This record gives sequence, structure tokens and C-alpha cells, in this order.
Amino acid sequence: MSKNNNRRNFFKKAITAGAALAPLATFGDGMKQAAERIPMYSKPADLQITEVQCAYIRFGHGLFIRIKTNQDIYGVGEGADSVPGTYHFVKLLENRLKGKNPLNVHRLFDDLRKSGIFEGAQAGMYIGVLSAIEAALWDVAGKALNVPVYQLLGGKFRDKIRVYCDTALYQQNLPTPADFAKAATQAKTMGFNAIKFDLDQRNDPAKYDLYNWTASPGELQRMVDQVTAAREAVGPNIDICCDMHGRYDAVTGQQIAKRLEPLNLMWLEEPIPAENVEAYKIISDSTTTPICAGENHYLAYGFRRMLEIGAVDIIMPDLQKAGGLGEGQRIANLASLYYVPFAPHMVASFLGAMASCHVCASVPNFMILEWQSYFHTDPMFKEIIKYDGKWVENGFIPLSEKPGIGVDINEEGMKKYATPGYPFFK
Repeated sequence: MSKNNNRRNFFKKAITAGAALAPLATFGDGMKQAAERIPMYSKPADLQITEVQCAYIRFGHGLFIRIKTNQDIYGVGEGADSVPGTYHFVKLLENRLKGKNPLNVHRLFDDLRKSGIFEGAQAGMYIGVLSAIEAALWDVAGKALNVPVYQLLGGKFRDKIRVYCDTALYQQNLPTPADFAKAATQAKTMGFNAIKFDLDQRNDPAKYDLYNWTASPGELQRMVDQVTAAREAVGPNIDICCDMHGRYDAVTGQQIAKRLEPLNLMWLEEPIPAENVEAYKIISDSTTTPICAGENHYLAYGFRRMLEIGAVDIIMPDLQKAGGLGEGQRIANLASLYYVPFAPHMVASFLGAMASCHVCASVPNFMILEWQSYFHTDPMFKEIIKYDGKWVENGFIPLSEKPGIGVDINEEGMKKYATPGYPFFK
């Protein structure tokens, strides 16, 4: 039975039942208006997945998933970074999802992960794709039940999500201290109360060579001068964090963390690669500068050891590649047992940003979410999605109250930026 027929029968029954009451016309109109506000789909038990489509942007590093169902409800999700070349893998997982009820999000996540134990389902591309699919399942569930995703995650602790502005100065060759000061001032003027800078510079003339991970005295001084200029530009009440992208050794991590202590950083991010959490603990124990890591860890399992030994002060899982929204909440809850703040990494589109916001709203130990400065400068990010609310206001993202994630894909806009040679929503 169609949605319109369902509504028609509902109106007929309501009006017949109230025929003896006056005024009849007012009663019927009121019931009709109320019913029009309620989505009349089949009962949730009848919902089934019929198709999983995907498209890619940013040279394959941005994956968009659309899950279709037998009731014309669809959900969208996004994966980032660890997803290039995964189209055929998406279609493999599609075969494992067809005919299943998308409302069983945790069950489907568990089924897909456990079915891939010998296919790489511990980390990497497998979990990156699974993250996008899982987010799309939550979007379907929210739309089918007419509630925002945060409600499905147990409700919200906050109505708006604090973000820090990543200034993306790494895209500029050898930024000077003056460049840092200018970017910091600009972010503060835009209403942000937290800012991030990148300290690693592959082309720094003071480097010993491209493969030596030990920073030279000249590199260390350049980093200190840059961050000092930013701090002096915005004053003591703006949070500043710095990212080193895992491109140095433990000796350098200890040295720069110690030298930046007077500048009161919110955190120093990934001074060394992700794999050796014991080395992170050496750095964390040597400084009062908070150490942050986690964007290159997968699933809650990937955070267990670092939390157990106190390797870092703040964790930053990327919810578009660490396992999705439900797994992101599990990671946050695990961190909460150790009184460790949860500050997700986020390099996706506004769809991924809002999906992350639902998780950030649902946990008590949320600290701050990443926001990219290119959202304000690159028209692509406006063109590829549909959203009629405010993106960011005075350093906060207002949480969407729409059913599901609350952000949709603009397929026509995305076509302009689709990765050549990749299937587009097939």
C-alpha cells in the first residue's frame, strides 16, 4: 500500500469516528494536518536494503555511500583518507547487505566486520569503507524513525559542537611566523576560539635530509617562532594546537613539546607515527604539553592499549575511517573510563562533519571537533551537499534536529568533482 493510500485511509477512519462531533470540518482538517507531518512508511520490520551506491571525490580519498531501501528511504555516509580504489570492495559488502533490515545498525556492523576477519577487517581500507556504510545505515534509521541520529545514540549532552579551525598552512610553502600570526588573527576574527597549525615542513632548508626524522636545531627554532607569533597575535584566551603528522622521532617529539610548554598549547598532535604507543608514553611523561593522537587508529581495539598505559592525554579518532558513528561512541566511552577527552579528527565534507557532531553530542567527554578552513574558501564543499542551516557560528556547529544525519548529497554538484575513472553512484 502506498504512502498516500495509507494517509487517505487514516483520514477516512478519523473523520468517520468523529462524525457525531462538531464542528466536523475543523476536526477533519486538524487530523489531516497532523497526519501530513508524520511519515507513513511500512512498519520498520519490513524495511530492506536494496542497493549500496558509491561515488568518489578528491582523487579517491573522499568516499560517499548511498544506501537505498524498498521504501524509498535512503541514507548517506562518508569515508575519508583510507578509501582510494575501494569501489569493488563496496560492491562486495553490498552483496552482504542486500535484503537486510538497515535498522539493525549494530548487528550489520558486526556482521560485516566479522565476515571480513581474513579480509583485513582489523584496520585500513576495510574499516574506512565500513565507516561510510555504517554512517549511511544510521542515516536510514533516523529517517525511517523520524529522529536525528543523536537520539538513536541515546540522546544529547549539548546542542552545539565546539570546533577548532585548521588553518591549513601546510598548503603554503614554508609559512613564516608572520603567516602564522595572520592566520591566527583571521580565525579569531571569524569567531573561532581554537586554532590549529601544522609544524612539519618537508621543504624546510634546515632539514638534515628528507628521510631523517630528527629535527635540526633550525627546524625546532622555526616551529617555536611560528607558534610564538600565533600566540602573541591572539593572546592567552584562544586555544592553539599543533600537528606534526607523525613525521618525527621520539627525541624530536620530546624536544618540541618541552620548548612549547610556555605557549600553553591545547595539544601537540602526532609528533611520531601512530604504531608505537609506548613511544608516545615516553613523550607524554616528559612534558606538560598535552599530547594528542588517534586519527590513524582503527576501532575501539586500536585505542585500548594507548588508554591503558596513559600514552596520550587526548584522543582524536577520525569517525570517517575509525569505524563509524557507533564505534566512535564506543571509543569515546572507553576513553571516558580513563578521564581522557574525546576530540575527533575530521577532514571530510560537511556531511562527515555533521555525522561526527551527532556522536560528539552524545558523549559527556567531548572536547572539540576539527573544522577545516577550506570550508570557507573552496566552493566545492558547498556544492556537493544540501543543507539549509548554519554551518558554523562563533566557533560552534549547531546540531541538526532533522531526521537522520540531517545533511544530504547534491549529486549534480558532486559530478563536477567526481574522481575520473571511478564509477559515480553505481
